[in-house]
Amino acid sequence: MKKQADLSPSLSIPRLIIGLWQIADMEKEQQLDPQRTAAFMKNYVDAGFTTFDMADHYGSSEIVAGICKNNHPNSSTINLFTKWVPKPGAIDKNEVRKAIQTALDRMQQPSLNLMQFHAWHYPDPSWLDALIFLKEFQEEGLIQNIGVTNFDAHHLRVALAHGIPIVSNQISHSLIDRRALGAMKDVCEQYNVKILAYGTLAGGFLSERWLAQDEPAIKDLQTWSQMKYKRFIDAAGGWQKFQNLLFVLDLIAKKNKTSIANIASRFVLENPNVAAVIVGARLGENAHITDHQKLLNLDLNEADLNSIEEAIAELSPVPGNCGDEYRKPPFLTASGDLSHHLDNIPRVYHPVRISEQREQVYSGTVWEDFAGYSRAVKKGNRILVSGTTATHGHLLVGGNDAAAQTHFVIDKIEAAIESLGGALKDVVRTRVFVNNINDWEAVARAHGHRFNGINPANTLVQAQLVGEGYLVEIEAEAMLDC
Repeated sequence: MKKQADLSPSLSIPRLIIGLWQIADMEKEQQLDPQRTAAFMKNYVDAGFTTFDMADHYGSSEIVAGICKNNHPNSSTINLFTKWVPKPGAIDKNEVRKAIQTALDRMQQPSLNLMQFHAWHYPDPSWLDALIFLKEFQEEGLIQNIGVTNFDAHHLRVALAHGIPIVSNQISHSLIDRRALGAMKDVCEQYNVKILAYGTLAGGFLSERWLAQDEPAIKDLQTWSQMKYKRFIDAAGGWQKFQNLLFVLDLIAKKNKTSIANIASRFVLENPNVAAVIVGARLGENAHITDHQKLLNLDLNEADLNSIEEAIAELSPVPGNCGDEYRKPPFLTASGDLSHHLDNIPRVYHPVRISEQREQVYSGTVWEDFAGYSRAVKKGNRILVSGTTATHGHLLVGGNDAAAQTHFVIDKIEAAIESLGGALKDVVRTRVFVNNINDWEAVARAHGHRFNGINPANTLVQAQLVGEGYLVEIEAEAMLDC
């Protein structure tokens, strides 16, 4: 196995990244001394683990990591990855600049090796605005590389097709969470994007500690990670199936004279789209450096791989797409909802009341003002959404990728319906128009992904669309139950 992976021509990293999210947990118990804590990072760097992952909400992790890099004699070998997780709602360029500058100031760096962006609510196109601004700041030199975190395959496709130079997507990917091998696989291969896999140890559950143990109640677990990944275990078929997996992993670990944790992480690295796994560290406590080195020297033979695949086959697939645990039920978060992440998600568009029975929303495209129509009209319990293209302000979104345009169109439709009090599940009819009949399958598949389980009445036809570059237009009708 190669011990390094290239995220971009300018960024090569070890196949194991040290995650610093546990600094936030540690700081709940006591205030950490930044200089002393940073000194513990030097041991990782000296052992070859030169890349660290953090975020704006991981306590003082950015400060600690910056001190480590600035004081190390081989500072140029150290890569500091961080994340920006803004609240839902409109995002302007000044807000993006402030987020970057805050990270730079905390790390005391002239530029960021990798800035990773998280979006909460795709129907709000502000997530795309944020990435467009990040690209502009990359061109200024404040950011060296752009990544995303917890993006699903559909919206990663939209961003890439729109020309955002994303190099990585940090997502949950483990023996019990195999969503990265679905639609995400196709997008990564088409656009040469790499996965940074977290959760490979399922919050520590994939270890000898939990082998042959009774099932714990979520309320009795000690950390946010344990509470979160117990929900993943439940979603994957429950404790007994998980114990069967641990038993198989234990046999393979003993055969290879290593740990269950190493087998679990090493297996994820079999996915060719995974650049690295991210393993958390409690700085100043157990470093596990020797075990990490064993991981990068570990090779699994065909019999090992087959045994693991057979055990995994007994599990249930984790529902939804990558990142859905933060966007829709069932919320596979520590609390089982978004209460410890968000207060609310604001409406994308503001309804205009025309009469007692009629409301309208406008998305602000040039077409609406030019042709005198609204994005959607609600009258009684019926919502009618105009023919919608992949237009955002003056931009055509999605380039020449018909699937990307379709997903952005459906986002706009969903935003209009939500702003008028409905949801995508209320859609009873869609009409799809493709400019080129050769795009019908990509468009239909995207429609199928988004309306799976809703299954409205649908028509798809070829039509000559107005506006250069538009590949698909969709209109929709929704009926509210009350």
